[in-house]
Amino acid sequence: MPSPSTAPSPDWLGACRRAVEGLREVFAEHPTSVERIVETGDTGEGGDLTLVIDQEAEDAVFAQLDALHADGARFTAISEERGVIDYGGGDLRVVIDPLDGSLNAKRGMTHFALSIAVADGPTMADVLFGFVYDFGPREEWHAQRGEGAWLNGRRIDSPPSERRTGDGRLEMITFESADPRLLAPKIAALGETVNRLRAMGSIAISLCQLAPTRVDGMFTLRRTRSVDVAAAQLIVREAGAVVAFPEFDDPLGAPLDIEPHSRVVAARTPESLARLIAVLQ
Repeated sequence: MPSPSTAPSPDWLGACRRAVEGLREVFAEHPTSVERIVETGDTGEGGDLTLVIDQEAEDAVFAQLDALHADGARFTAISEERGVIDYGGGDLRVVIDPLDGSLNAKRGMTHFALSIAVADGPTMADVLFGFVYDFGPREEWHAQRGEGAWLNGRRIDSPPSERRTGDGRLEMITFESADPRLLAPKIAALGETVNRLRAMGSIAISLCQLAPTRVDGMFTLRRTRSVDVAAAQLIVREAGAVVAFPEFDDPLGAPLDIEPHSRVVAARTPESLARLIAVLQ
């Protein structure tokens, strides 16, 4: 029988923070939209054309994963650009989107994020650590399973309840995608359920807004990949909200891979979650 590993527990939060510094250098080296729209000519494992900033952002993240592995950590990395990378096996999965909201980033708009999740099993329910960094307002969100969620180092304790208008509609929610062809068929039902919509251009950032109840719900109009949402859904759940992937019987049964399996819906209460799911259906 192999002897138990004596490697120290990986410092996931420290590695994420160092990756943020690496990404800041990437953006500083490519400060304008003219520079940020340059493509590498390749297509990432997630199916999108790879920008130079996508590639360099991912390199900055993988430099930290390389360092953790050199210190004895064993895991499998799942990334939007590189796909599945074996770092010595083990039970842990590290799910990475180095640049969620890349359309915002390449056009010089705010709200684009680094998203990293760590899981000890194959589904959303198994995520044990989540980290999202929004480079616009420089907000750091992270969560540890069973221990809570933090925004800029302060624990999100007792977030406000959801807010409703006098006629019972949720006051404000975020959503993705903003493709008019997907949104148009839902407008009437949304109008009966929601007072205001906000589209931020990043699934991870949009979902994180629910953790401190800046918004009262969130949903996506198309199926999402785990790299976009795995970290944020833990942050939201650890802040006391509820999340579901409605294409699965198990609300948190969406797998941690690079395929778009399900839309994601989140709210502060099960009742509001059910109302938003009904809108999508």
